[in-house]
Amino acid sequence: MTPKEVLEFAQQKEARQLDLRFTDLPGLSQHVSYPISQLDEASFEEGFGIDGSSIRGWAAINESDMLLIPDPNTAFIDPFGEARTLVMTSDVIDPITRQHYERDPRWIARKAENYLRNSGIADTAYFGAEAEFFIFDNIRFDQNHNAGFYFIDAEEGRWNSSRAQNNLGYRPRYKEGYFPVPPTDHYQDLRAEMVETMIRCGLNIECHHHEVATGGQCEIDQRFDTLVKSADNMMLYKYVIRNTANQYGKTVTFMPKPLFGDNGSGMHTHQSLWKAGKPLFAGDGYAGLSQLALWYIGGLIKHGPALSALIAPTTNSYKRLVPGFEAPVNLAYSRRNRSAACRIPMYSASPKAKRVEFRPPDPSCNPYLAFAAMMMAGLDGVENKIDPGQPLDKDIYDLGPEELAKVPSMPGSLEDALDALERDHGFLLKGDVFTEELVRTYIEYKRTKEVDAIRLRPHPYEFALYYDI
Repeated sequence: MTPKEVLEFAQQKEARQLDLRFTDLPGLSQHVSYPISQLDEASFEEGFGIDGSSIRGWAAINESDMLLIPDPNTAFIDPFGEARTLVMTSDVIDPITRQHYERDPRWIARKAENYLRNSGIADTAYFGAEAEFFIFDNIRFDQNHNAGFYFIDAEEGRWNSSRAQNNLGYRPRYKEGYFPVPPTDHYQDLRAEMVETMIRCGLNIECHHHEVATGGQCEIDQRFDTLVKSADNMMLYKYVIRNTANQYGKTVTFMPKPLFGDNGSGMHTHQSLWKAGKPLFAGDGYAGLSQLALWYIGGLIKHGPALSALIAPTTNSYKRLVPGFEAPVNLAYSRRNRSAACRIPMYSASPKAKRVEFRPPDPSCNPYLAFAAMMMAGLDGVENKIDPGQPLDKDIYDLGPEELAKVPSMPGSLEDALDALERDHGFLLKGDVFTEELVRTYIEYKRTKEVDAIRLRPHPYEFALYYDI
């Protein structure tokens, strides 16, 4: 829509509030609201002022003034507000220079798209992310000087099978929650409402289902779209899921590994390059791939350890990415081995369907940074003709120690991932897509706010292991 069309849309829908949204560095959606009378056509150039120093990972106090410029193409009516509210995603602008703010994740994703077009290799990168999540009924957690705990409960959790009261059974067994029909799948109706709400907000949804874990693990799949649009869609996806669940008295988490002893939540990310409307990943190579696609995979594999700091960006991510548990920790590619980081889906022979599925990402990531970084890694593979090596088609459990030692793997912790990013981030700096200052800020934030914060605190299980030592 044009700015004029947005104003007409707001009037037609009788909007009374304006809600502007943007994303902080770790990937949490932020917002500020105004009476709808504050919006006019000039607003799309002049913007709305905010204090950037109060946003995680953003400006210092002496350079705090920022402008939010609404993107008219992102307008929709919030399905959850009591007051009719027009929502738009915003770009962040420096009010003095009128330049895009370099720590705005959406701007980094837009620069990645610009770099792709200028490279001459392709003009469009498509991303389709499959984000998994858990639906719980109750969550308690705390951490202070003399105590630290968490307690999760879910009506669907297999651990409730022995409950004496109000117990009708029908709960997925651990690691057996994939595709049961109701009543074992408790959340068919809830997911259906999430999907219908997403469609009303403009998202294109392909399917939804229960996932492998007990306790309410689910997946809703969006149709692929361009890089920035897919990242915008992921932020809206999370918003709709959380708020729909909240209306039902449920709570949703996108933490990668909230439950011990059952599957974690990933965000397998399908990606492909196109030029002039034609797919570039289809060819006569392995699994029907082109040489360009194999080089792209080579870039993902080579830069996998560095990428992990952006695509699996929490300490909890590495509770999921553990070798030996079907997790995609092996930096290799395969058309059938799901423990390989890069899988080539074989559902369709159509050239348009040819893509690579990168499996290590999880839904705790900032999608703007993650999608941009993955594409930059893949492009580096194409530009430098990086050989991805031989495919990993054997069962990983059948490999001997010598063979397994030859397969590189993802880092084992966020600390290791940040070290890898510190060593290897030149591919992100091409075209000033990421800046050196942004990478340093991100690494420092993650080390001080997350890695060190976890390292300093006793873990509850340490008491079980060591209290009587």
